[in-house]
Amino acid sequence: MSETTMTMSGASEPLKFHLEGEHHVENGTLLGFWLYLMSDCLIFACLFAAYGVLGRDYAGGPSAAQVLELPVVALNTTLLLFSSITYGFAVLEMQQNRRGPMMAWLVVTGLLGAGFIALELTEFSHLIAIGAGPQRSAFLTSFFTLVGTHGLHVTCGLIWLVVLMVQVSKKGLIPANKRRLMCLSMFWHFLDVVWVGVFSFVYLMGVLP
Repeated sequence: MSETTMTMSGASEPLKFHLEGEHHVENGTLLGFWLYLMSDCLIFACLFAAYGVLGRDYAGGPSAAQVLELPVVALNTTLLLFSSITYGFAVLEMQQNRRGPMMAWLVVTGLLGAGFIALELTEFSHLIAIGAGPQRSAFLTSFFTLVGTHGLHVTCGLIWLVVLMVQVSKKGLIPANKRRLMCLSMFWHFLDVVWVGVFSFVYLMGVLP
């Protein structure tokens, strides 16, 4: 039902309640997402600090050098780093408005990310099976918290990736979907940077005497 308003001359004019076309503030979403990533940086900074304080408190239990397996973690790191590269290829295809190749690269990214999570869960289950669960010592508590928080972020990223792929398949590369893909790109690369810190600070330094 259309609504009208009367002017002084008695003529009626239609009321306009919304703007036609795109009304999203340019780069507003990306700026807001950068602010979110900064808050996430604070969370991980606190977790790194906690591990730095507690990482050598073994309470008579196993040390990092005894339970951490670098070859497996190196493979895990490779999967995540390659997933960042494949997402970069997806963004390049998106900028060329080639939906098919972009979706293919997103699938590869998702598979690499899922492989990362699978290996991480395998590592966790192995540690718990040998009696090195998070309750065993302060070192293991801080280890499971830091690495598990990162793994939770990757899992959320994978869910987000699947949702975006469904949206793109239904609505195409509309401006809103491109913004969402760029936000996920920043999130995914951020997780890569955090994992490099985890690999260096927790795993590499952990096996040092």
